[in-house]
Amino acid sequence: MASNIVIGIDIGGTGIKGAPVDITTGQLVGERVRLHTPSPATPQAVTDVVGEILQQIDVACPVGVAMPAVVRHGIVETAAHLDRAWIGVNAVEHFAKATSRSVAVLNDADAAGIGAIRFGAGHGVDGVVAVVTLGTGIGSALFVDGTLVPNTELGHLPLHHGAAEDWAAESVRENEELSWKKYAHRLQAYLELLQSVFWPHLIIIGGGVSARADKFLPRIELQTPIVPATLLNNAGIIGAALIAPEE
Repeated sequence: MASNIVIGIDIGGTGIKGAPVDITTGQLVGERVRLHTPSPATPQAVTDVVGEILQQIDVACPVGVAMPAVVRHGIVETAAHLDRAWIGVNAVEHFAKATSRSVAVLNDADAAGIGAIRFGAGHGVDGVVAVVTLGTGIGSALFVDGTLVPNTELGHLPLHHGAAEDWAAESVRENEELSWKKYAHRLQAYLELLQSVFWPHLIIIGGGVSARADKFLPRIELQTPIVPATLLNNAGIIGAALIAPEE
């Protein structure tokens, strides 16, 4: 297998996706496999699903794994959308042992952000760029002149007497059956808060809902330019692949 081909795995609150990626172009070079995230999402249960995805992809190469958690030096520090048994686990060693592969692990929104900065809407943008992923929760990735500030967790900013993601995540829109107009109103409040704290030069909206950005982004008015992610829901896979270790 060519050294430029690695596998990216994106673990989400509802689904786990993976695909082989050409890290020189940012293109998926094989079928994307998606399986449901197990419930409860314990280390063993998630690892079993990751193993099944790798078996279906059937490409022998290193792996980058994106997780919905704060990850520092390979250690999982939070588990807002995973089972709490993950906290304290060395995810790098855990996945490497289970898969017999070279593995790197990072936060899922950071992975999406890396994909966006390297190959997507943030490519070549100087200054502060905020990538916001809307899904089961709200993920974030913050970059300064292309350099990642890891594990920002800006979906947990306080808003309306709780965490912002409890009020404005895509899952909330679906569960509460909000119209696009009402959802845009909620995102407006969240993005104004984000803007007032960081004053980024660009905000990129990612996650699965970015494919329908035309439904809500035109309703949002900010002093900061705001654009949809061009890599859509593959950004996490691509970003995870980009941090995979060399063999």
